[in-house]
Amino acid sequence: MNLARSERAALVATMRETGPDAPTLCAGWNNRDLAIHLILRERRLDATAGVFVGALAGHTASVTQSYADRPWDELLVQLAEGPPWYSPFRAGDRFLNLAEMFVHHEDVLRGGADPDGPFEPRPVSPELQRGLQMPLRTVGKRIMASSPVRARMVTRDGREVMAAGRGESVTVTGDVGELLLFAFGRAPVDVEFSGTPIAIASLRSAKRAL
Repeated sequence: MNLARSERAALVATMRETGPDAPTLCAGWNNRDLAIHLILRERRLDATAGVFVGALAGHTASVTQSYADRPWDELLVQLAEGPPWYSPFRAGDRFLNLAEMFVHHEDVLRGGADPDGPFEPRPVSPELQRGLQMPLRTVGKRIMASSPVRARMVTRDGREVMAAGRGESVTVTGDVGELLLFAFGRAPVDVEFSGTPIAIASLRSAKRAL
């Protein structure tokens, strides 16, 4: 089983434990909403197109509602099964889904947590930390490309994994998983900042999205 599949199984287990109405870090979404998002992403590309094409928004809403009406256990089974044979996410599962599964698993684990408060993350294996380096270097760099400062993402042993943005330098230090979550705009995260107070505040308040 690859890392993406392992993290998917862990996500489903956490969702099952916390229930469909538990909050997530995705604004306005509970576990059910997040599960539906992940299922549509892999199984109903026709529905996800409505997010980008206004004329298809009604179709997207209709398909989303049809999944919202399904039993919770059925949604979890579909999510656990992963991409069907016709989905482009199936062949590229280990590359396209690892960051998606990890970040959304943390969305569930941290749902309801104070974004400005301290947070003790779950233990993440060295293997998973290594696997998350590529998404941080690629997707994370794209997300932070317009950063108002030069953000250096550095592991706790001093390795720079990625840098993005322009201007005054700010060093963000943490485990790779936490750095990835910061790049994706999640909070709370277990990272430390080094730089001037103004530059750090600018980085922390900057919008980070694809």
